[in-house]
Amino acid sequence: MKGSRIRRVRGWCLALCLVPASAPVPAWAQSSVVDEVKVGALAHDVGFLGDSLESGADIVGAVLFKSPEFLSAIGSPRPVLGLSLNTAGDTSYAYADLSWTARLWRSAAEPAEGPYVMGSLGGAVHDGRLDTPGDGEKALGTRALFHLAVALGYQLTRITSVEAYLSHLSNADLSSHNPGLNNAGLRMGFNF
Repeated sequence: MKGSRIRRVRGWCLALCLVPASAPVPAWAQSSVVDEVKVGALAHDVGFLGDSLESGADIVGAVLFKSPEFLSAIGSPRPVLGLSLNTAGDTSYAYADLSWTARLWRSAAEPAEGPYVMGSLGGAVHDGRLDTPGDGEKALGTRALFHLAVALGYQLTRITSVEAYLSHLSNADLSSHNPGLNNAGLRMGFNF
């Protein structure tokens, strides 16, 4: 079972890596609704705010959409759809968030460049265990989890950014099992 999950995740990772290389600007990114695409690699199940049990690294990708007008009342967060695929066959997940980004300061010479902080809040669904921990796998209690993320980044150019990223999955003690899952690493962003 775990071997087939590993092959499936490796296939998705390869596909995720090949998509950005297949065209300079994908057709879906040319639309007016996509604002940014982020890709990266994270250490899986780091011991921050919980115990580390699962292994491997996660290949991550996210599409951030332009904030619709109706979200201006809550600070114009960008809607996000993302995917985190574990390379060792442990827990992978997909998520939907709202993401707020604040520029720390801007240069007068290059206003598009500079440091920023980002915070996201939303929900995720995962393919891991629920109530019975397995060999090196956590029992996360519920299929649907809360997803929180923070990032500290730098906008290198008008188009590219790099950021240190930390994500947390939890069911907020809505189940008897709630070990949480934390991933940390680096992501690159590409604005459209």
